Amino acid sequence: MTNQQIIAATQAWLKTFVIEYNICPFARREQEKNSIRYQVVPSNSIEDSLEAVITECVHLDSEPDTETTLLIFTDAFADFEDFLDLLAIAEQLLIDQGYEGIYQLASFHPDYCFAQTPENDPSNYTNRSPYPMLHLIREDSIEKAVASHPDPEGIPERNIALTRELGLEKLRAIVNACYQQ
Repeated sequence: MTNQQIIAATQAWLKTFVIEYNICPFARREQEKNSIRYQVVPSNSIEDSLEAVITECVHLDSEPDTETTLLIFTDAFADFEDFLDLLAIAEQLLIDQGYEGIYQLASFHPDYCFAQTPENDPSNYTNRSPYPMLHLIREDSIEKAVASHPDPEGIPERNIALTRELGLEKLRAIVNACYQQ
């Protein structure tokens, strides 16, 4: 697949799942403002992947109109445990590079599974995506968004209930349809 096809699948997932079902009540605004940056990381090297994280931090530092970045890993981290290792190292790297409190990482993966949650529990789909992804988010934007939301603490419980109501078959269909873009 080309980078544009990979980005199109990611944008379809954002639109038809994250925004359509209000999984993240803050995503629609950024999508409408066109302030989400999509970067494909084609390398299977952990070093290149970590370099991409810092490159995006530098980009966000210099581009205030870019609210957030989705780093999409196409050739690496198909194994969820390997992806979690990347996430842990990337989080430490943000601290080491002075980005703690400036940017936060959220993670998405085709096989995402929350700890203590069965693999086939539909609630895992709140963090399942077409490709392994790290989402770089501005901390100050999170604080503003949460402050303006009537019930930020209730978002996870609402998403769990919603995904369980939708069921595995529907959720799989939503994600699989993203590849058809």
